[in-house]
Amino acid sequence: MSSFVVKGLVLAGVLIVATLVVVKQMHIDLSDPVNMITFLGAIAIAVLSFGVAAKYMGQMKTDTATGELAEENWDGIGEYKNELPAGWAYSFLGTIIWAAWYWLAGYPLNAYSRIGEYNQEVKQYQQKFQEKWKNPSPETLKEMGESIFLVQCAPCHGETGDGLSGKAQDFTHRMSKEQVLAVLKGGQHQLKYPLGAMPPGLAQGKAAEEVAEYVANGLKGKAPAAWATCAGCHGQDGKGNGGSAPNLAEYDETLVQHVLKNGKTGIIGTMPSFVNRFTPVQEKALAAYLKTLKQ
Repeated sequence: MSSFVVKGLVLAGVLIVATLVVVKQMHIDLSDPVNMITFLGAIAIAVLSFGVAAKYMGQMKTDTATGELAEENWDGIGEYKNELPAGWAYSFLGTIIWAAWYWLAGYPLNAYSRIGEYNQEVKQYQQKFQEKWKNPSPETLKEMGESIFLVQCAPCHGETGDGLSGKAQDFTHRMSKEQVLAVLKGGQHQLKYPLGAMPPGLAQGKAAEEVAEYVANGLKGKAPAAWATCAGCHGQDGKGNGGSAPNLAEYDETLVQHVLKNGKTGIIGTMPSFVNRFTPVQEKALAAYLKTLKQ
């Protein structure tokens, strides 16, 4: 027996022993099918690693290349038109069979999973939370919303909601002139409101500038003539006609719900969807807190 084979056997043995030690030290329950499959897989990898290495190291010492060369070559290096080695072919087929067995029988999709258990516990907790706080006072809503904002929103929007110098939406001001102009130019349908998409180009040139200035200033003063087109969906007061379109005046509960569900892409970046991350009362609380973040 060559020294290479001896060393390979020793290495395989060491890997198997190390696996057994880890199983014992970590008190892994091998009666669990998943743990047993993992354990057997580790041993199989150790044995196969040695077997494959021993086989091909031996062949490299004795075999010579034979067969018909392909016409194509790269810098003088050609390939033989040989069939795939039987060992590789059977290994590939075995992997496919094992994968099908693992997904359908060894560890079916409807089996227990820690992630599934965690998600179920989160769902149950949220139901209890919703029931406990189904009728919170305005002060409680504000405090709850502040806690949510500082954990979930502040990393991008800043602790004061100022948007970190333009890196994210500035909650101290509903919309900037640049944002309104961008929407007027490109249209909007990210938030999936009942009235549907806002087409691009509803106001252009001087009319767009006047509308953008009016909205950015909080809809104060005399509305420009072009505002009549906007008011058809957003309402004369800009508050969205009871949730039919986005509220341009303030962050109401409906607007917050739509943004959390669909995410938001604007001229300052992209916010991902937070769908199912909050309970209805938490969404309401977040909206209540955002209303307090004004200049």
